[in-house]
Amino acid sequence: MDSIPQFLIAAPTSGSGKTTVSRGLMALFVKKGLKVQPFKCGPDYIDTKYHEAVCGRPSINLDTFMASPEHVRSLYARYSADADVAVVEGMMGMYDGYDRDRGSSAEVARLLGIPVVLVVDAKSAAYSMAPLLSGFINFRPDIRIAGVIFNRVGSPHHYRMLQEVCEDLNVTCLGYLPKRKELEQESRHLGLDFSRSKETEGLDMLAGLLEEHVDWELLLSTIGLPLPAAAVEEKSVLSEPGKLHISVARNEESFSFLYAEHLDILRRMGTVTFFNPEQDRAIPQETDLLYLPGGYPENRLEELAGARLARESIRSYIEAGGRTLAECGGMIYLSQSVLSDGDMDGGSAGSCVGNIGNEMVGVLPFSITNERKRRKLTLGYRQFDYNGWRLKGHEFHYTQFAVPETDGKEGGACSLPPSIAQVYNAKGEKVTTPIFRYKNLIASYTHLYWGEVDVMALFGEL
Repeated sequence: MDSIPQFLIAAPTSGSGKTTVSRGLMALFVKKGLKVQPFKCGPDYIDTKYHEAVCGRPSINLDTFMASPEHVRSLYARYSADADVAVVEGMMGMYDGYDRDRGSSAEVARLLGIPVVLVVDAKSAAYSMAPLLSGFINFRPDIRIAGVIFNRVGSPHHYRMLQEVCEDLNVTCLGYLPKRKELEQESRHLGLDFSRSKETEGLDMLAGLLEEHVDWELLLSTIGLPLPAAAVEEKSVLSEPGKLHISVARNEESFSFLYAEHLDILRRMGTVTFFNPEQDRAIPQETDLLYLPGGYPENRLEELAGARLARESIRSYIEAGGRTLAECGGMIYLSQSVLSDGDMDGGSAGSCVGNIGNEMVGVLPFSITNERKRRKLTLGYRQFDYNGWRLKGHEFHYTQFAVPETDGKEGGACSLPPSIAQVYNAKGEKVTTPIFRYKNLIASYTHLYWGEVDVMALFGEL
């Protein structure tokens, strides 16, 4: 196909309705018989689940901090090659990045050369939209605003006033979503509760409203563009392509944060077998690489603790030197136990191990706490060097290491194992996130991005 409609959905701020409009347009296009290839800016695992549920195709993350510009372009071209339309959902506000607008949705749109559809929350505003829109239209001349979709519009009369704004600014008004209680309820769940990603409740209504109030045919007719070619032919970085037996933990919640691109890389490395650690079965004996991705194991402690055969087989594999990559939830699963409210002994009075009420695999010499009083949001991009590779990723969790509050101070009762690398944030500032290495296990709270990394090369000599 020479060209296809393609665009990025952005907004002035978070909470404007990007995900609602993205999901609704994807559903509408699928309803019209189109093959829709979804993408998501940034490292988000949750919105991509909604995309895949709607489109029937894996949604691909495009992140200009974690991946090189050439790799982002190649990903976009590769996964869009057989699609009828490509829809990229932005993140946060359009120009919000890790360093001013670096890493932002605007940077992705500029890199790919695709136009932007701006979703604007018009609640309680009319002609005051003019200076806001004028700023976004004119701020970066190299970014094309293909049109505007207004959200939370109160009435047809309200919409007519918003149309006048677009007429005065000479920007295409593509339509609107009316203010509806049902949409407010739906938007509160989107991006928050990924367990609902496969539900279709409200989706038909949303697609119907967009079909009625948005000129989707005009949208598709004005954004047809050739797919950007990859800047260079990507060279494989896999040292052992096609030879390995790879076991991947995967289920709906405790091990659910996986990039579709990573799964495709693993398939190029060999045979991939998925298993559910909540089921009491041993991992395959022929495993050459064990991947324990992130998720919310703290929400499934009883099930994980009860699957004793699975835990014992993983512990035996790691102790025998089996190569293992454990990210965030995967690291939590490999700890001694997870402490939660209601445990008899929180383990914070002088022990790194704590109570065995929610026993985990027990390879790593510490416990994790999910107690309310100690929950704290830790998030941000991460980068560090290890075994000759610059590794990048992100951190997002509320659980913490269950070490005494005196830890890290003189006289502390215990400490975590030493980190094998100094970790930095996106601006190059030091952070305290540790990276653990035990035999051939690499584990951390960091969700690594290895689209341009030879995973097997990380397990070199200690």
